[in-house]
Amino acid sequence: MDVTAEPLTLLRERTSMKWRNYPGDVLPLFIAEMDYPLAEPIAEALHDAVRRSDTGYAAPANDLGEAFAGFAGNRWGWRVDPDQVASTTDVSVAIVETLRGLILPGDRVVITPPVYPPFFDLVAEAGGRVEPVPLLHGQTGWTLDLDALERVFLGGTRFILLCNPHNPIGHPHGIEDLIALAELAARHGVTVVSDEVHAPLTRAGAVFTPYLTVSPEAAEHGVCLTSASKAWNLAGLKCALIVTASERMRRVVTALPQEVSWRTSQFGLIAGVAAYRHGQPWLDGVLAALDANRGLLGDLLDAQLPGVPYSPPDAGFLAWLDLRSLGWGDDPSAAALERAKVALSPGPMFGTPGQGFARLNFACSPEVLSEAISRLAAAI
Repeated sequence: MDVTAEPLTLLRERTSMKWRNYPGDVLPLFIAEMDYPLAEPIAEALHDAVRRSDTGYAAPANDLGEAFAGFAGNRWGWRVDPDQVASTTDVSVAIVETLRGLILPGDRVVITPPVYPPFFDLVAEAGGRVEPVPLLHGQTGWTLDLDALERVFLGGTRFILLCNPHNPIGHPHGIEDLIALAELAARHGVTVVSDEVHAPLTRAGAVFTPYLTVSPEAAEHGVCLTSASKAWNLAGLKCALIVTASERMRRVVTALPQEVSWRTSQFGLIAGVAAYRHGQPWLDGVLAALDANRGLLGDLLDAQLPGVPYSPPDAGFLAWLDLRSLGWGDDPSAAALERAKVALSPGPMFGTPGQGFARLNFACSPEVLSEAISRLAAAI
């Protein structure tokens, strides 16, 4: 199925944050929203709900668990028990509420910078303290720093908030790293909370491995948090999943306050079910469009910004750009906005390893992406 980004004239009619946060002369390539039209099966499901005035509270007994189980089985060979799928507003709320159900005030929670900026605040909101253990980056790419993780686990830290695939680098953690993490977690009594919202956006040829599938130990002490929001551009509809694979973790989720599940949006639930059941052809079209842009971005950087290293992400639509050679300081996104009228996500927000970096969203038309890189090159 062919999926193409909508033209700027239509996109600027949208009222979401991406299109209202900056003046009209700025190309907004910051927040993780895509420029593609809504998948038709999702649009039909939402229109049908409006026509029947189906705008009440989301029912606790619903089809979301079965729909996700079908998608996960088809996409990754993951056998999900629909009865171990709960829902809430979004992945950020799922993180906070799951951590609240696990930790005591002041407990340390590992995060692995450079990482999705809200992780820093979500841990604090849940009552915990951030324990940063940066990723390692070498000739073979990105990996978890397993030695450093073992040191902090030996020091008493009992929780880790994993990002898989990892935002902002678009890296699905390898199965060897995940097995090793599960072994460490089992040895030291650590619970792994895995944010897997970007998983459906893993490119063809790359491999995403759900954390709960890597070993019996991972299933016993892990919980997966995910949503259709990123893959099908549904962030504003508010529905996320909390998935478990053991009785121990099921008890943690069922003990959460009733309001956690009541916060699920009816429209988000309807859209999520439609996405998982009928949205795969559209998703495959988006993946093809993203793959083309992934390559285009590399060509544009080679031609116009040859001093900017670029590692094409294996998942998602976000590029992590090392802009230190441009001399634009710790936060080069500020210069990009002021000089080039291109809005990028500031690298320092992702943690100390993000100084001198910026994140670029390439889920746009080739024309917009080309214009953005031309503007950046002209601004040097």
